[in-house]
Amino acid sequence: MPKQQEDFVYSTVQEPHHNRTKEILRKHPEIREFIGKNPMTLWYTAGIVALQVALAYLLREQSWWWVVGVAYFVGAFANHALFVMIHECAHNLVFKRKVPNILTGLLANIPLIVPSSVSFQRYHLKHHAFQGVYELDADLPHRWEARLVGHSFLGKALWLFFYPIFQGLRPYRLKEIAFIDKWILLNWVTQFGFDIALYVFFGPKAFFYMLLSLFFSIGLHPLGARWIQRHYMVDGGEQETYSYYGALNTVAFNVGYHNEHHDFPSVPWNNLPKVRKIAPESYETLSYHKSWTRLLFRFLFDRELSLFSRMVRSERGQVPLNAEVKPDLEVIEQTQTTRQSVAV
Repeated sequence: MPKQQEDFVYSTVQEPHHNRTKEILRKHPEIREFIGKNPMTLWYTAGIVALQVALAYLLREQSWWWVVGVAYFVGAFANHALFVMIHECAHNLVFKRKVPNILTGLLANIPLIVPSSVSFQRYHLKHHAFQGVYELDADLPHRWEARLVGHSFLGKALWLFFYPIFQGLRPYRLKEIAFIDKWILLNWVTQFGFDIALYVFFGPKAFFYMLLSLFFSIGLHPLGARWIQRHYMVDGGEQETYSYYGALNTVAFNVGYHNEHHDFPSVPWNNLPKVRKIAPESYETLSYHKSWTRLLFRFLFDRELSLFSRMVRSERGQVPLNAEVKPDLEVIEQTQTTRQSVAV
């Protein structure tokens, strides 16, 4: 039996996206045309939120089988899409000004029960700027988390089912980042206000429909494989970021185009496929996934894969922790710094 990995994979070089971005721009400067904002994201967000509220209302007096079934087969996809909308807002890809993006993120957060849209922006941008740095990248699991989950099917299945809880604990590891501010407080107030109103006026089944939709959308569900797809090293090499090019990108707003997103985080979701199309020589040579479902089962049953199947690095570059995060192309052209060039 192959030896099971009991620690992360360590790298002595910077993350791969900075240099690839520069190389692609050198060959394809027309990619700059894809950079911009997509205000239509607001209307998609509003429509999905309305759908979730309507379903919660319709399920308020149905059997629990209906609540669970609709949450798994409909609500999970809706909430997963709302996480993508929050992700777009975190990169300020909906509107030019910061505040409208924050407010759109608060709207997208409504059916997700747990306030997370504002804090997600804080930690996600650091993930781009400091990919793989254990003290600054909340996308990396805790070491104790990886040891607790281990390599077994049961451990990994339970981890995926409770993924929202594990993810919620990770920011506490990032001591150098402020935990709370006025926008996070507003996120808490609006979210908990909605949660209480949902329970009081629609009842417990409506509330648990929303809660189950949350857990299924990022947990033990084919959609939950997206958290494995992005940065888990499944091909035995040194590639640390993977894209997904399957059919579910249609209902997931192209979130599977993860290499493209890390290379060009100032490109909105609707233009990410165009990046791959215009620079195929940079992406078709990389390993990628075609099925989240297949990846889910492989992760669960392959004992060689675990939460330790991630690349980490100690080299932080010269990027100040609290520096203003600039668009990737602006930094590449004006400052030539390290990871800051791939953070929006």
